Amino acid sequence: MTLSEIIERLEEYRDELGGDCEVRLMTQPNWPFENAITGLVSGSEINESDDDDDACVEEDAVVYIVEGAQLKYGSKRAWDAAY
Repeated sequence: MTLSEIIERLEEYRDELGGDCEVRLMTQPNWPFENAITGLVSGSEINESDDDDDACVEEDAVVYIVEGAQLKYGSKRAWDAAY
């Protein structure tokens, strides 16, 4: 999914559900969990970090959604409904 595609989808949901609607991350389709989102980071931000104990990522021009705390069990239906 590209940055433009996700922005377009989020704008559609903002129009439908309102700008204060919470965004969560659904992970693991075989045993789904709902997770909070800690934040966003680009590949270039990761690669410019001073942490020598961790590896760089391959691409600077990638935006990562960083998973936060696990909130509860999710629904397998999310993968069928997503487009």
